[in-house]
Amino acid sequence: MKNIIQIIADSQKYFINFLRISIFVVMAWIGGLKAFQYEADGIVPFVANSPVMNFLYNHPGEYNGHKNKEGEVIPANIKWNTENGTYTFAYGLGTAIVAIGLLTLLGIWFPKIGLLGGLLTFGMSLVTLSFLITTPEAYVPNLGGAEHGFPYLSGAGRLVIKDIIMLAGGLVIASDSAKKILNNNQ
Repeated sequence: MKNIIQIIADSQKYFINFLRISIFVVMAWIGGLKAFQYEADGIVPFVANSPVMNFLYNHPGEYNGHKNKEGEVIPANIKWNTENGTYTFAYGLGTAIVAIGLLTLLGIWFPKIGLLGGLLTFGMSLVTLSFLITTPEAYVPNLGGAEHGFPYLSGAGRLVIKDIIMLAGGLVIASDSAKKILNNNQ
């Protein structure tokens, strides 16, 4: 048993690199999906309700009448989302998310780049977690049942709350990268 504990203790640097790879996979996948209509449509409530991001849409307060369910294709809603800037914003956001993932991954070999990637992962996760405060769709709506509103997370809310792991991961990556930078400067 002591040998297993020692192996795990000695493997921390590999586990941190696995964390970098994991963040990259999530960021590349989620960021890449922003190029598709269903994913871009799905982030509208988050962006439209965010005081930090809603100015990036042309009509943030009007989204309720133009929602598409995942996989649903309603041409009038797609037209509205096009005019709203939904897809243009999603392409930019997706590119930024993939870039952050790549910076985080490159931290395996380049600590300064990894520090930036870790800090950006932390910052992006803070913004995402703010959706729990700003987005009504993060909680189960009142449709007659007793379980609605805070603390009952909807599917969207459950997706968002997981970013607390990315938040912590970003800090671990930033800390490890900072340690490598300091050790290389000695």
